[in-house]
Amino acid sequence: MILLFWSKGENQISKWLIISFFIFFVSSMLAIGMVGNSISKNKTVDVYVKVKPGMTTDNIAHLLYDKGVTKSVTAFNLFAKMNNLDGKLRAGSYHFSSNMTYSKIIDILSRGNIVNYSFTVPEGYNVNEIAKSLEDKGIADAKKIKDLAKELKPYDYMQNNNFDNKYIAEGFLFPDTYQIAEESNEKDIVLMMINEFDKRFDDKMKVRAHEMGLSIREVVILASLVEKEARIDEDRPIIAQVFINRLKQEMPLQSCATIQYILGYAKPELSIQDTKIESPYNTYLHQGLPPGPIANPGLASLKAVLYSQPTNYLYFVADSEGRHHFSETYEGHLRNIQQVN
Repeated sequence: MILLFWSKGENQISKWLIISFFIFFVSSMLAIGMVGNSISKNKTVDVYVKVKPGMTTDNIAHLLYDKGVTKSVTAFNLFAKMNNLDGKLRAGSYHFSSNMTYSKIIDILSRGNIVNYSFTVPEGYNVNEIAKSLEDKGIADAKKIKDLAKELKPYDYMQNNNFDNKYIAEGFLFPDTYQIAEESNEKDIVLMMINEFDKRFDDKMKVRAHEMGLSIREVVILASLVEKEARIDEDRPIIAQVFINRLKQEMPLQSCATIQYILGYAKPELSIQDTKIESPYNTYLHQGLPPGPIANPGLASLKAVLYSQPTNYLYFVADSEGRHHFSETYEGHLRNIQQVN
């Protein structure tokens, strides 16, 4: 009798343990779904995801996990089942952020709240950075963007016979925020940015370039250098004039930004050895403009070149706050270097 009593008691205890664990597990999942799912404590990351027709709930769960939208495949699948939406999530293109709850994500997928893609090209991004950003957001294939940037030149002023030019479209992918339809492909995206440049570089600016004896491509090359060198807006037209002055005096431009373009990243401090890298883009070794732009400049840098500030400066150096100090002579330049260091 005692053994039977304990056996029943143990069964009851086991049953209550299982029920308690189930309640705890479900409560935890509900808490995750309601409270949040952020993969980043510091910032919200926007991600575009394309759910293809025929994808199962588990396929979608893995896709969202791989894209960084969710932290758990299991939690997503469980939430879909708990909401009776397993197998009922819709195909299409979606915009998610990393701080969305599981319940919000599943609600969007079940309603089919399909959106157009939105992306921003910051001033000074180069082709490689734009391509990576588009791929990271799930909007486009980076390699296709880069291949198109080597070929597309819908406007005559983009033409460049210099075979050392890395990307024919570099400098003409205008920095802005764009909205594109779901069916847009990589060519549509690149052409959209180029067309925006053509719209922004208006007739008045073209006339001004002609008055200065510069082609549109030359203006863009200079503006790309200004974009990468300047940190403060008021410095832009002075930096532009420094480069123009050096060109007139047949001095090498000696722009650190061109070395960073060669390296492929913004190295905080360049070495003497860096300035000796053999490349047609090295403005320490080669006189004149580089073969092409090194970034995609914004309107402020383009106008800084077209309406540069008259000055005799030939040198500049930046301080720790990004403000530039200018000089007409090399001796003055050395004094400025000592002051900012």
